[in-house]
Formats: sequence, structure tokens, C-alpha cells
Amino acid sequence: MNLVTPDFGLLFWMVVIFGIVFFLLAKFGFPIITDMVDKRNARIAQSLKDADEIEARMAAWKTEQAEMMDQVRKEQAAILREATETKNRIIADARNEARAEADKLLAQARTEIAAEKESALADVRREMALLSVGVAEKVLRHELSDKGNQREFIDRMVDEAYDAKMLS
Repeated sequence: MNLVTPDFGLLFWMVVIFGIVFFLLAKFGFPIITDMVDKRNARIAQSLKDADEIEARMAAWKTEQAEMMDQVRKEQAAILREATETKNRIIADARNEARAEADKLLAQARTEIAAEKESALADVRREMALLSVGVAEKVLRHELSDKGNQREFIDRMVDEAYDAKMLS
């Protein structure tokens, strides 16, 4: 028996066994294998379809996200602009209020200073009047210590009062 040139009997049985195995595989094995391959192909096709859908949704979400980010940036800019305007308005109002309060305090201080000045001048005038009266009293006492001087002084005062009344 030579392996390179097999006998007719060996060849016959090999063909018969191959036919039986092929028949069994064709009857029971190939349908299961082809069914599994078809199921796998369907699952792969469904996965590719789902992946395409997910990719399309992701692209839509990215576009939507970009639009939302633009809108958020615009709103942020508007809020910052409004906050800046509010800050500037509050600062301007505070400055104006401070300026008005300062002007009010300055006017009040000027009024108080003028009143104090008038009061001081009135006090000085009163003191000067009292001092003048005191000096005049002392001078009159000294000059009027003599009876003749008293008579002469009274006559002079009456004449001055009469002249003043005539002129008016």
C-alpha cells in the first residue's frame, strides 16, 4: 500500500465517507452556519445603521451645542454690559449725591460762619459800646466834677439837640 497511489477500495470508501459527511453537513450544519452568518450580518448592518444614526445625532447635538454656546455668550455679554451700565449709574448717582451733600454742608457751614461772624461783630460792638460808655462816664465825671463845667456841658448839649432837631 502506497500512500502516493492509493488503492481503489480506499478511494471508494473515502468518497463514500466524504459524501456522507457532506450530506450531513449540507442537511444539518450548513443551514445553522448560514443562519448564524445571516444573523451576524443583520446585527452588523443594524449596528452600522445605529452608528450612523448616533453620528447624525451627535452632529446635530454639536450644532445645537454651538448655537447654545453662542446664545450663552451673547447673554453673558449683555449681562456684563448691563452690569457695567448699572455700576456706572450707581457710581454717578453716588457722586452726584455726595456732591449735593457736600454743597449742602458747605452752604450750611457758610451760613453758620456768617451767623458766627455777625454774632462776633455784635459782641464786639456791644463791648465797644460798653467800653465807650464807661470811658465817657469816667471822662464826664472828671470834667463835670466842677459845677461850672456841669452847667456849661448841659447848655452845650441842649443847643446841639435843638440844632439837630431843626436840621431834620
